[in-house]
Amino acid sequence: MSRIAGPRFGIWTPVYGTWGATTHPEDPFDASWERAKQLVLSAEKLGYDSTLIAQHIVNPYGHEIDILETWTAAAGLASLTSNIEIIAAIKPTLFHPVVLAKQALGIEEISSGRFSINVVNAWYKPELLQSGIPFAEHDERYIYGTEWLTIVLSLLTGKKTSFEGKYFHVDGIELNPGPKTRHRPTIYVGGESEPARDLAAGLGDVWFINGQPLENVEGLIRSVARRKREGVPVRFGLSAFVIARETEEEAQAELAKAWEYAKADEHLNEQLFGHADQKAVMFQTIAKYPAIGTNGGTAAGLVGSYDQVAERIAAFHEIGIELFMLQFQPFEAEMERFAREIFPRVRSLNPVAL
Repeated sequence: MSRIAGPRFGIWTPVYGTWGATTHPEDPFDASWERAKQLVLSAEKLGYDSTLIAQHIVNPYGHEIDILETWTAAAGLASLTSNIEIIAAIKPTLFHPVVLAKQALGIEEISSGRFSINVVNAWYKPELLQSGIPFAEHDERYIYGTEWLTIVLSLLTGKKTSFEGKYFHVDGIELNPGPKTRHRPTIYVGGESEPARDLAAGLGDVWFINGQPLENVEGLIRSVARRKREGVPVRFGLSAFVIARETEEEAQAELAKAWEYAKADEHLNEQLFGHADQKAVMFQTIAKYPAIGTNGGTAAGLVGSYDQVAERIAAFHEIGIELFMLQFQPFEAEMERFAREIFPRVRSLNPVAL
């Protein structure tokens, strides 16, 4: 069996202003560029490998709430950092693939080869419909997305590109300058439906899985790994919200407090779920595994003592998870705690890779 590299750790840039409760007394809501900049610079200094910048035009918890724009933030962070991977999410319906590829090549150059793209299927209807952009049926969005990503991949590798499909017609365009430091940016793919798995296996480099129990994640990894694929095998990432303390009792007490804070946001969640595409598997998973945080959050089980959290990370790594994309609250303090307490414990475990 092939081996994978040791686990990598990333953070979710707080584009929503928070990844937990909006009323947490130690984590004031702040979706500003200044906070994002300082947090990512701190993460890089602490030794985190990646940051993921989620994408929405408007905040799905309420359009009156601030949200940071993804691609301008990615360009800014690329210019200010030196080592951390910058992953920008993109909904294909929002950008023409040629325009997006040109932007991506620009940020790839700014970052000296540290830029990546996270392709995600749109699930929040109002931001598209209110913008005058059609919100197609779930599987049709993946047909669109497959055409879109095929064009983007060709352009990112510096090829003169022509394409004839259902949605796109591209006639011999080539973008310069092309990639200078490597073959092309890395492509992450999100979504857990069958079409999303097909897209990840066919065109992605890394498949992002929403936080959920180990046995579920293992089944999802197998389902994508066995799909027909050309070239190197697809790799895997996992989203998780972390609550780590000296003892399990302390961690569970913090989790209980997090659920109390979350009660104040029930009306925001109702607004979000009420406007989401119910065919999106993420929401089916959330219904089965209620959690603190987004994208599965605490359902991944990274709640416990420092040793327990490190051991659970090792277990996920053993089944194939390479990158752990993490959320915390209060973010800055808990991010530092994780680096201080969990990084060395994971290294000492030296988990066996596949």
